[in-house]
Amino acid sequence: MSAERDASLPNPTKWLMIGAVGLIVSLIGMFVDTRMASFCYLIGMIFTTSITIGMLFLVMIHHIFDAYWSTVIRRQAENFLAALPWMAVLFIPLFAITYLKDQGTIWIWMNEDAVVHGHKVAEDVLYQKKTWWLNEFGPFGFWARTIISFGAWIYFARTFRRNSFSQDSDGSAEHTFSSRKHAAGGLVVVALTWSMAGFDWIMSLEYHWFSTMFGVWFFANSMRAALAVLVLVAAFLVAKGPLKGIFNTKHLHDLSTLCFAFTVFWAYISFSQYFLIWNGNIPEETFWYNFREEGMWYGVSMFLIFGHFLFPFLFMLQFPLKTKFPAMVFMACWILFMQLFDVIFNVLPALKDHHHPVDFIHHPLGLLWLAAALLGGAGVLLWAFWTSFHKVKIIPIRDPRIGECLNHNH
Repeated sequence: MSAERDASLPNPTKWLMIGAVGLIVSLIGMFVDTRMASFCYLIGMIFTTSITIGMLFLVMIHHIFDAYWSTVIRRQAENFLAALPWMAVLFIPLFAITYLKDQGTIWIWMNEDAVVHGHKVAEDVLYQKKTWWLNEFGPFGFWARTIISFGAWIYFARTFRRNSFSQDSDGSAEHTFSSRKHAAGGLVVVALTWSMAGFDWIMSLEYHWFSTMFGVWFFANSMRAALAVLVLVAAFLVAKGPLKGIFNTKHLHDLSTLCFAFTVFWAYISFSQYFLIWNGNIPEETFWYNFREEGMWYGVSMFLIFGHFLFPFLFMLQFPLKTKFPAMVFMACWILFMQLFDVIFNVLPALKDHHHPVDFIHHPLGLLWLAAALLGGAGVLLWAFWTSFHKVKIIPIRDPRIGECLNHNH
């Protein structure tokens, strides 16, 4: 059973062209409207990378628990892993703009002459205490950590893909055992490196702030995004035919239940972070939320509470809706939309004008730069996915648990 050359399925080249247009507009924006375009590009890069990392977590969880129900959908997660090397390439413009323009364009602590809260960065006691982490080119500095993280993610992604695709040919159980062993170590390594990425790419935008729960929030969001995308891909492939009769309503229900679980988990982590910071009442922590409770950002924060948690929670609490493709397609789209809002909420208020977060809605070109960045990242992501999809079997046909998975409805 193969996915190859079905004319009714998307052409990868079209997605690559769409992505190229978005990336070109984003790169132009970095020289026309440097700070806003760079922040929007960072949002797009984080949003699309989080989907691939969520897929990597899902593949590892599948192997570590020796799950059988997720075998048919695991192949699509593996196809998304093909995008990870390209996500690393998409990070290069952020490095380039940091040194072609003002060094503090994105991460202000990289410019020691910049003024933050009335002090130059170089003279800031809080910065001085964090230089063991906040340094650019040390042996374990910002850029080294980024390279190490992408290297680890790409290594595990390629290992799982190689084992899975090789098993289609020879049917050897050794590939399953290898994936299981790599999943055991990979869960620890990817969890640590993804947390580091969250600290570096988002938390250090406002380096005074810190949260011990931020890495877990980053993980929860990547899982929600990946699960939502898997729901959309499964529904599309069932409607188009390749997974019709293979991916059934019981598989959908299990996938939807995971979406529900991580909705609750995200809410728990987000509330706990807010509550602990509010209860501690330390200025170096509370200012982060204070900035997000003024202007348009207050409305965004309220929208996140009701839109990213309460509405999906009440929606997916109903069993019948979790077994219906139209309902879950709607909810998956909603979760991805809110996921984008959450990334914007965490990143963009760090872009300040006269010590106040920028009003993104009234910025003349803000929406253009954001749309271009998202189009560029999503285009590359889907190009890599469909390119891999057309080269391999739709499901892992010789996986030891494929029979149980196909009979999951009985």
